[in-house]
Amino acid sequence: MKLANKIAIVTGASSGMGRAIAQLFVQEGATVIGFARRKDRIDELASTLTDAAGTLVAFAGDVQEPEAIDNLFDFAVKTYGKVDIVVNNAGVMDDMAPADELSDDLWDKVIGVNLTAVMRITRRALKEMLPRESGVFVNIASLGGLHGARAGAAYTASKFGAVGLTQNVGYFYANKGIRANAICPGAVATDIGVGMQNASPFGLERAMGGFSLNPRTGSAEEIAKVALFLASDDSSFVNATTVVADAGWGAY
Repeated sequence: MKLANKIAIVTGASSGMGRAIAQLFVQEGATVIGFARRKDRIDELASTLTDAAGTLVAFAGDVQEPEAIDNLFDFAVKTYGKVDIVVNNAGVMDDMAPADELSDDLWDKVIGVNLTAVMRITRRALKEMLPRESGVFVNIASLGGLHGARAGAAYTASKFGAVGLTQNVGYFYANKGIRANAICPGAVATDIGVGMQNASPFGLERAMGGFSLNPRTGSAEEIAKVALFLASDDSSFVNATTVVADAGWGAY
């Protein structure tokens, strides 16, 4: 088991990549606190993992609420005494809106979930990790955080920011026993696009122009395996960088 006796927090654990990551981490021996608004979905997943080496615990909350973040970490430390791993996975799309169509409300929502929440969770986690000089961050970014034409303006900016934050945290705290890395997935079969009710026709046309060059769509389980590698000691010399998992799409 790669994560025996580890305490991990996974945001957005109720579906998609977060759900697959939480499940795999539990199977590898971790105690996982799954953080999401839909606690019932995490409870349902936990009920299927009774024979796993680790444990999945559901914790309801919204990553956009600072009080919810504090409550999450207070619970983790009070209950388990530490936090070893944080997976910042929660994310939202942006209707593929180009800059000239982008509203302040949509910008604030996407940046709030995809970047500001990651910063706040990281900041809070560091208060627990620094005294122990031990900790790992795995941030789910995107191929859209490395290339400008995979999504709308807000999502692209948020994921570029998440990549930069990851590199900064990884480098600044490298001598404190703390690592931070980001995964940049390409197209993955999840339900992140469900909330896009009013996708921009122009934005879709521009962003999807290169989709025919995508070798294939990945699965949430494939991304979970990358997250496991980055969260475990197998990646002890990997820090402040990004791991692209996209079947080669970004090479074109």
